[in-house]
Formats: sequence, structure tokens, C-alpha cells
Amino acid sequence: MSDIRNWLLKSEPGTYSFDRLQSEKKAVWDGVRNVEARSNLRKMKVGDVCFFYHSGEGKCVVGLAKVTREAFQDPTTKDDWSAVEIAPIGPMKKEVTLAQMKADAKLKAMSVVRKSRLSVSPVTALEFAHVLALGETAPPK
Repeated sequence: MSDIRNWLLKSEPGTYSFDRLQSEKKAVWDGVRNVEARSNLRKMKVGDVCFFYHSGEGKCVVGLAKVTREAFQDPTTKDDWSAVEIAPIGPMKKEVTLAQMKADAKLKAMSVVRKSRLSVSPVTALEFAHVLALGETAPPK
């Protein structure tokens, strides 16, 4: 499992919530219009595990999802943007807020802390494990 990488995907809950992802069972993660975030989408592999983060309202990690289809042309545009497909794994037992992450020395280098506007960001294995622990959530199998 060492080749599986982790990511953080941000969405306004009013635009697309984790509850909606769970209800729909899968989603095309499209509409990303930032070059760095697009680059991150293109690095994702099937099986990679992502934190689902509610931005705007909440500002917290609320769930886990996995990549089910690697980068493809974003269907919402003809320009050079990418999308991936994701499916839910499950909710966090306890939400982990941005304030908690910012206050935690172990997470000071985490992209969501340093680049709060980036909608798709990498998460190191140590950061991933620590956020799971803060959220009292077992690692996915």
C-alpha cells in the first residue's frame, strides 16, 4: 500500500457536500481552474485516498473518498483542464477543523494550512495518519 498517495479535496458544502457524495456513490471531481490543483489531479492514481474537506462553511475534514478513475478531460470545458472520479469511503468519526490543523505543530507544513485556497492538495503519509488520529478515524483498508 506504500504506492497509494493521499490528497485533500475541498468543496463548499452548498456546492457539493460529502453527504451528497455518499448519496450518489460516486462523483466526477470537475470544475478545478487552478494550474497547481490541475497538476495534482493529474498525479492521482486509482485507489489513492482523499480527505473530503468542507470549505467556506465548516472548514473541516468531514470524510474519506478514493479515486476510482484517473485524470481525464474535464467535461465542463473544452479547455485544458482535468477531472477525476471519486467514491466515498466513509465519514470521519470526528470532524477535524482547519483551526485544529493550524494549531497542530505536526501539520504546520500541510498544504491546506499553508495554501488555504488550493482546492486539490497532496497530503503526506504522516499528515494523513495524524489527521485520521485527530478525527478518531481508522485508516481505510
